[in-house]
Amino acid sequence: MSFEEDEESFEHTLLVVREVAVYKIPPRSTSGGYKCGEWLQSDKIWSGRLRVVSCKDRCEIRLEDPNSAELFAACFVNPGQRENSVETVLDSSRYFVLKIEDGRGKHAFIGLGFAERNEAFDFNVALSDHEKYVRREHEKEAAGETSDSGDTHIDIHPAVNHRLKEGETIRINVKPKPTSGTGMLSAAAGKPKTTPLGIAPPPGKIRSPLPPPPNDPVASRIASANHGVSLGIKPPPQENTGRSSDPLSDLSPLEKNLPPSTSSGSTASGWAAF
Repeated sequence: MSFEEDEESFEHTLLVVREVAVYKIPPRSTSGGYKCGEWLQSDKIWSGRLRVVSCKDRCEIRLEDPNSAELFAACFVNPGQRENSVETVLDSSRYFVLKIEDGRGKHAFIGLGFAERNEAFDFNVALSDHEKYVRREHEKEAAGETSDSGDTHIDIHPAVNHRLKEGETIRINVKPKPTSGTGMLSAAAGKPKTTPLGIAPPPGKIRSPLPPPPNDPVASRIASANHGVSLGIKPPPQENTGRSSDPLSDLSPLEKNLPPSTSSGSTASGWAAF
């Protein structure tokens, strides 16, 4: 057997379903599609195992006896012609219509039913995976033909190993930073600290925290003297009478202003009452 015959006989099983049902279906009533609701249980003609096999570019759906592996029917799905061989029904996702062939040019349409919905889903996935596989293979062949026909040549160099060997070290020279900075922070740091100057308040604005009591003769004298000084009037010269310069030494004017004492106490008690 030649190598080409061996390559053509290579098969890869994509899916195995243990039990499926095959129905005899009536002719298509409308151009819209088939409906499994029109099939009767009495139209069931066979049940057995289903295998989806990849034979290079072509995919085969084989209906086999589960015990003897005898072939009941086969549906051939050619690349890009899946709709011509496998058709879904309009009213269910578990039923399909297959186009079976006998290998002599004769074909017929049968109904295929799965017991579980996930089995029908896996059946669709297996057919789609085969189509993707065939498409990738064709793209690889087309890319290989274009690369052989072109004159472009790409040199692929091995990657350079930049890892350090044992004992090797890396030396890094770091320039010292200048001492005198030019930034705002360095300029602010270089300026000497200045202390604020103490400026005395203007004269005449300071007020005594405790004002003198009213009708104080001493305060009246000081106020009249200050007022006279501010107006440029010199105070009259004081006569030297031999008495003390203390303004409180002569208390006769104050005694006249004192109220009469109702008690027979001494002068000290009258001062205490005042």
